[in-house]
Amino acid sequence: MKIAIVGAGAIGGFVGGRLAAAGEDVTFIARGANLAAIRADGMRVIGEDGTETVAPYVRAAETAADAGPQDLVVLAVKAHQVGGVIDTVQQLGGADMPIVTMQNGLPWWYFQRHGGQYDGTPVRAADPDGAIARAIDPARIIGSVVYPAAVLESPGVVRVLEGRRFTLGELDGSTTPRIERVAAAFTRAGFKAPISDAIRHEIWLKMWGNLSFNPISALTHATLVDLLRFPLTRELSAEMMREAQVIAAKLGVILRIGIDKRLAGAEKVGAHKTSMLQDVEAGRPTEIEALVGAVVELGRLTSTPTPHIDAVYACVRLLAQTLATTGGSLAVATAKAR
Repeated sequence: MKIAIVGAGAIGGFVGGRLAAAGEDVTFIARGANLAAIRADGMRVIGEDGTETVAPYVRAAETAADAGPQDLVVLAVKAHQVGGVIDTVQQLGGADMPIVTMQNGLPWWYFQRHGGQYDGTPVRAADPDGAIARAIDPARIIGSVVYPAAVLESPGVVRVLEGRRFTLGELDGSTTPRIERVAAAFTRAGFKAPISDAIRHEIWLKMWGNLSFNPISALTHATLVDLLRFPLTRELSAEMMREAQVIAAKLGVILRIGIDKRLAGAEKVGAHKTSMLQDVEAGRPTEIEALVGAVVELGRLTSTPTPHIDAVYACVRLLAQTLATTGGSLAVATAKAR
């Protein structure tokens, strides 16, 4: 299968590198140092145990025209970057080419092919002007939930911190030949790739913790374990999760584990910096809207009060605006560094 990876960062590099090593025909859409490194040396994936997987024969292209027609696109850019690559995605294949979306938080397509009261309702936090929804036919989308944590250690080199599960799901809950082909390719590459008949439930389960852990860590510069062992921020996380749980229930989503178990699971991850904290420290744009703003939006849609989420959202939005305005980054310096 000819697979284009749009977004050759940590997750895109992990997925594409393993798929290529398993024999798939993979092309990374990349640029700059990453493009040069992949062209020169392929994609290198360092596993949790230090084992290296090298895919030396992958292709790397800067444009869709250079990549040529594909059978599948894995869209692995961050949520706020999707709008900037939709033209590239469109040019990689015909109207029937499936697109696996790998964004954190609530995706722009959440209510597409949803059925029920809110069917077709746009998620403005993820797609402010509706351009993504207009450009990409929802029938092409295969949703996914990304559970692994990884970092792009250097151009063309990904280090996996934990996990290998990518849950997949058609938006209407069906099991189709195309999703079975994608799941089979992922499985051959060493991933866990279960097919869900309720992909939105899986999205909520992951996002339920991330909507609190990510912004609180970005504001406090705390790792997951520190955030969850400090009583006040642990309780703030729980309050935000309680508000989100009410929204989810109104949308027909029942979260299958309790808040205490979700908090305990995150605490076990240890001294891990959330993706939003990593972005703040690096001076990169964050996924605030998909992870937090979208939940605020759905709270308004379902007439659900969200005072704790609103307060944290306001603070992290201001932090992001300050960093964007100044072109700066923000990290806690150690005593030695000072």
